[in-house]
Amino acid sequence: MDEQQTRPARGDAGPRRPTRHPAPLPAPPHVRDTGYRLPRPPLPHRLYTATALLLVLSGLVHLVVFAVDGGPWDGPVSWRKPVTFGLSFGVTLLAVVGVTSYVRIGSRLRAALLGIFAVDCVVEVAGITVQAWRRVPSHLDMETPFDTAVSMTLAVGGGVLVVLLTVFAVASFRHPPTGPAGMALAVRSGFAVLLVGLASGAAMIARGVVLTRTGHQEAAYRSTASLKPLHGVSLHAVLVLPALAWLLSRTSWSERARWRTVAAAAGCYAVAVAAAAVWAVLRY
Repeated sequence: MDEQQTRPARGDAGPRRPTRHPAPLPAPPHVRDTGYRLPRPPLPHRLYTATALLLVLSGLVHLVVFAVDGGPWDGPVSWRKPVTFGLSFGVTLLAVVGVTSYVRIGSRLRAALLGIFAVDCVVEVAGITVQAWRRVPSHLDMETPFDTAVSMTLAVGGGVLVVLLTVFAVASFRHPPTGPAGMALAVRSGFAVLLVGLASGAAMIARGVVLTRTGHQEAAYRSTASLKPLHGVSLHAVLVLPALAWLLSRTSWSERARWRTVAAAAGCYAVAVAAAAVWAVLRY
């Protein structure tokens, strides 16, 4: 009787073992969800980014100072200079830190060049800001030994900027930059246009120094007016074009469509620079 009770029923093979299913194959890398997060940027790059943000903040603070204190916006002595130079140098430093990550150059060399570039940006903005608070011109001012020292420091700093950014530009043309579709074109075009802006800035300083040394101080201040639009337009191509390529990489557009969009934007930027150059020549 007990045997009948313990005997398994017909068709029952006894206790069932758990079914083992084969482990699923791992998904391809481009669709695998591993929860991986991009590593934090190196400490020097975080410091450079913080420095850029502080320069932008300085420009915004002096915009408030201008709103409260008033005074002329144009001219060699105005709050315009600490505002525009703080914003421009901050944005440019931020752009160069990001864009050079696509340039094929040694990490140590890139960090060193960016460090010098960041220090130079701070020196330029600091000199301009100090002179604005002293109510004297920051550039082309040789009235006192201190003013001469500041003016020459800014001129030498401008030369250092030209050398550093030229190194990055040459590196971008020696080896194709990395990144999504259109990024290589954006980086190369941005640096090429940036060099035009640096050349126009150097021309302004050179002509102004010559006029100042020959006793034509007021003419030196007026001599920079024709090149300012070219200088301003050209400086920020290295931010605008790579930013466009990065934003397009977040869309569902094909690589060909993204590349063509970046190429069209680079062409439009080139036309704008050419128009500013023609205007500068006509007004020179």
